[in-house]
Amino acid sequence: MAHLLVVEDDPQLRGALVRALRDRGHAVATAPSGMAGLDAAMTSRPDLVVLDLGLPDVDGAQILRMLRAVSDVPVIVATARDEEPEMVAVLEDGADDYIVKPFGAAQLDARVKAVLRRLGATEAEEPLRLGGLTVDPAAREVTLDGAPVDLTPREFDLLAYLAHRPGQVVSRRELLAEVWQQPLGGADKTVDVHLSWLRRKLGETAQAPRYLHTVRTVGVKLTPPEEAPDPQGPGAN
Repeated sequence: MAHLLVVEDDPQLRGALVRALRDRGHAVATAPSGMAGLDAAMTSRPDLVVLDLGLPDVDGAQILRMLRAVSDVPVIVATARDEEPEMVAVLEDGADDYIVKPFGAAQLDARVKAVLRRLGATEAEEPLRLGGLTVDPAAREVTLDGAPVDLTPREFDLLAYLAHRPGQVVSRRELLAEVWQQPLGGADKTVDVHLSWLRRKLGETAQAPRYLHTVRTVGVKLTPPEEAPDPQGPGAN
């Protein structure tokens, strides 16, 4: 049973969500405003937060940024706002998923389970190493040449998914389905934006890749950098 916190100001919708999620076996607490939700998230330590953006006191996007400054609790943004720039901005700020109202209880429940499954499945895994890059699924930490790399939760999920498939070309559609839990498709641009952020944090660019290599019209693969030729090897003289 997962312990969920629903931050939603509409009392009818809030009640409907509570009933639906409880019927599916979850323990549910609620908060009617942004600051109340932030306080509840810090004191009750839920397994996951369902966060509305249109809150009466503080915009949910700001609450997300405040929460991310002090906690890694998974967050699913549930909102009527469906503009892609705002979706991308919220994902950049650390949301683990984004669902647009109106939605069915079954869809929300499936997304809750998918996020918790994806995070829980990493608990017993050993670190993944590719050259100087180390991805630790259990600690959700990344180091590059011994230095820590600060990633958002979604950036980490994307990198970890690729790290489990070193050298394998993974399509954007597969990444949307497996990392974003959007099996019916979504915005390829979302994947490209996150890949761009990852490249920047790994100290590379699409034009000069080290680890993340784009295969045109197919997808992307994660491979360690090629070793420099041995100056004493064949042909050196």
